[in-house]
Amino acid sequence: MAHRPAAAPPRSDDDRRRREPLVRALGQRRSHRARRWRDGDWVGGAVRHGRRQGAGVAHAARAEGDRGGGDGDHRRHLYLHQRPRDDRRTVNDTALTPRQIVSELDKFVVGQAAAKRAVAIALRNRIRRQKLAPELAEEVAPKNILMIGPTGVGKTEIARRLARLAHSPFLKIEASKFTEVGYVGRDVESMVRDLVEISVKMERDAREAEVRDKARAAAEERVLDLLLPPLPVSYGGETPDQISAREQAQRTREKLREQLRGGKLDEKMVEIEVRERGFPSFEVIQGGSVEEIGINMKDMLPGMFGGGRTKQRKLRVPEAIEQLTAEEAGKLVDMESIARAALHRAEQSGIIFLDEIDKIAGREGSQGPDVSREGVQRDILPIVEGTTVNTKYGMVKTDHILFVAAGAFHVSKPSDLIPELQGRFPIRVELEALGEADFVRILTEPKNALVKQYAALLATEGVTITFEESGIRRVAEFATMVNERTENIGARRLHTVMEKLLDEISFNASEMDGVTVVIDAAYVDRMLADIVRNEDLSRYIL
Repeated sequence: MAHRPAAAPPRSDDDRRRREPLVRALGQRRSHRARRWRDGDWVGGAVRHGRRQGAGVAHAARAEGDRGGGDGDHRRHLYLHQRPRDDRRTVNDTALTPRQIVSELDKFVVGQAAAKRAVAIALRNRIRRQKLAPELAEEVAPKNILMIGPTGVGKTEIARRLARLAHSPFLKIEASKFTEVGYVGRDVESMVRDLVEISVKMERDAREAEVRDKARAAAEERVLDLLLPPLPVSYGGETPDQISAREQAQRTREKLREQLRGGKLDEKMVEIEVRERGFPSFEVIQGGSVEEIGINMKDMLPGMFGGGRTKQRKLRVPEAIEQLTAEEAGKLVDMESIARAALHRAEQSGIIFLDEIDKIAGREGSQGPDVSREGVQRDILPIVEGTTVNTKYGMVKTDHILFVAAGAFHVSKPSDLIPELQGRFPIRVELEALGEADFVRILTEPKNALVKQYAALLATEGVTITFEESGIRRVAEFATMVNERTENIGARRLHTVMEKLLDEISFNASEMDGVTVVIDAAYVDRMLADIVRNEDLSRYIL
């Protein structure tokens, strides 16, 4: 058996008095360490980088209420910043009824009732599908829409407003940009990758908006640390002078905080560390597609491309706070969770608007540049009918993405598309050409009507523009006349006519403060009549 030493002899009073200050100092250090743990400045046994006086408040606020319920030791699969939220959210369950959707679209698009009904039903069917049993919901495919109508009648605007109503990822792309594999041009799968990027941005913005207050508080603390460096921490106890100096520094810090929030420090410059932007990443290509993502070397080796380096920059206080707020918000959100939610949102509620689809419709007996048009249609076909596309965030299934195709079909017709692609757009809507009465409504009824836009723009210069009903009707009449004599570009003609009508006022507005201008039929005739009546001038000016 090992030798067990005898008990230590009792200490003398002198020995006890000599050790008492050491024991008291040790107790103060332990108390200080525990206090830092509670304040959130101590993580994993080491002080967080860049955390000084006051920084722990933001960290504690972040920790409070962000971890899922239950014992933390039994929830190691969750990060500190994760909330018990449903990442598989898509369209808002309080979505509008088809009649309400049409009513909302009426605020921005004039006429085209049939097209509005079609997209309203398509959106509502998505809500209905989400309420089905998972096995049945997987079998319900969206009914893609083909819009047929001349340019400038509202095809794109209807789809864009629909996406905003549904809070869905929306991508508008011209079908003529794509080419068959092996030709110069974009790969058709790139549209799905672009949609996912839009979905990720939407999800990241939403998550960062939730934590923006906490991020801004942390950014303010970091700026205050730069304006008033904190006093060093004493571990062996503080003298009365040190305590007084610390209290004085805290009062000064609070005064600086009030000045910061009151905008009195906006012109002051501070030096902060910012992360350098890396060089554009290159990708290792796998497979036959030029744009197919294999391994993103920038993500694997961030140091090689400047993504992990920081540099010092001098910024004004408001700019520094915005920069640091974005940095702190990025720390509070989980990109892995964002990517999962964004992929699901793109799959279940994404909308892809394929414009100019008539430009890839082959014509009988076509030769030369048209040889790849049918190939583009065949490449688009699997995307529309449902396939899996590889993106840098993961695999995306296109089975439930809504595709809205549009084209004027002046030269070709929908039957010129390959039969397989025709069958993937079961809902066909023909949009009507716009006339003079429609132009009058477009100028006055929508929430963003052109008349309201120009009046608001010139009001910033102190000029008041009043449009009489006679003037609006004359503008609509001239726009219709030019469309009939030259190319019919629909409502886009109104932009050209209005710019020419208000050209003189817009040029001199900065010298017309307080002036009121009435736009009536006589004013419109004086500014536009000669140009409209001269067909050659109309063709090149309007």
